[in-house]
Amino acid sequence: MIALTDRTVLLTGASGGIGSALCDALVAAGARVVAIGRDDARLNAIVARHPSGRVAPLVADLATDAGRAHLVAVAGTLQRPPSLLVLAHAQSAFGLFEDQSPEALRALIDTNLTAPMLLIHALLPMLKRHEQAAVVAVGSTFGSLAFPGFAAYSATKFGLRGLMEGLAREHADSGLRFQYLSPRATRTAFNTPQVDAMNREMKVAQDEPADVAAQLVAAIASGRSRLQLGWPEKLFARLNGALPGLVDRNLKSQLSIVRRHARA
Repeated sequence: MIALTDRTVLLTGASGGIGSALCDALVAAGARVVAIGRDDARLNAIVARHPSGRVAPLVADLATDAGRAHLVAVAGTLQRPPSLLVLAHAQSAFGLFEDQSPEALRALIDTNLTAPMLLIHALLPMLKRHEQAAVVAVGSTFGSLAFPGFAAYSATKFGLRGLMEGLAREHADSGLRFQYLSPRATRTAFNTPQVDAMNREMKVAQDEPADVAAQLVAAIASGRSRLQLGWPEKLFARLNGALPGLVDRNLKSQLSIVRRHARA
């Protein structure tokens, strides 16, 4: 177990749906949060919800070298050095792979995989100064189960899961933990209207952001290295690892639905 009281948390993607709820849950657990995002107005709205000094906004585009450098520089000046990095930012990309432009694919990789990798690399020396510290990646079911219509997005989340798993094993004899925690579909603006329509037709369950955030914070505090939220998502993720052919056949039967919504 790791107490979150008075810990400084660097939270990326704080202006997003899950990120905003996660910021609230971390503050409720006693943490001080540096809320990082690209939307200044949304970040300031989060700050206004909390007592003075509990949340500090930081505007930065982490897909750029300048944005990451700015975050690292600010983190180095904090009175209470950060001991927890929570990576909750992501870019969505619903659509058939052949319809996506090379520029969009590069931007997706830069945001979802390259940025977390380089940010962890830059902040490792700071985090290792603590007896207990953690890097938490908010992943996705699609990081364990690649889904049609989300091929490129799934690739970035598979890569992020591999990064966290490798780093956890690389630092297994230290006080630095690496956690990959995966929500299932969540009711936020991250989903496009086409994704929402497809989920309704396929009867995909969606969780509320506050419920997801509460489970993520509990997993962070308990030190769980892996977590998949939701049923039957837990089952399908395990089946995909052990018996992928079963998942292949199930998803093949639903291809026409995916294609229709992906090209809507």
